[in-house]
Amino acid sequence: MSNQAWAIVLVLVVLILGGVLWWMWAAEPAPVESGGTSDDEGSASVPAGDEASYFITYSDAGYSPSALTVPRGATVAFRNSSTKSMWPASAMHPTHEAYPTTGGCIGSTFDACQGIPPGGSWSFRFDITGTWRYHDHLTPTFFGAVTVGE
Repeated sequence: MSNQAWAIVLVLVVLILGGVLWWMWAAEPAPVESGGTSDDEGSASVPAGDEASYFITYSDAGYSPSALTVPRGATVAFRNSSTKSMWPASAMHPTHEAYPTTGGCIGSTFDACQGIPPGGSWSFRFDITGTWRYHDHLTPTFFGAVTVGE
């Protein structure tokens, strides 16, 4: 195979991987099923009428639950229980532009804008209905989603 053919193959592989990563991180507004269930696959849902607090814990293994369903207007606290700093931010890495409000340090307002040390926490109020993916800016392989219902 010639060098030009290898270059074309490499470009195609990079484009395909880039497209897959973009698809994984893009926010998709989606309807939310009601109910107060919790399952064993790392997601949790709490009824809108509950006066519950919403928490996502960051550990050395990533975010838990990895999927959380909350009512519109709910505040979610990201707690750092790991041995390193965390930086929760809207998908997609590194631009943080999936959550549609702007004004954060990089893109969206759904952005801690700095590393949160072990034992610390950061909170964000979700006012827009949809499924909002997020990641850890310092360890982008750790990610999750918050689904916001009516």
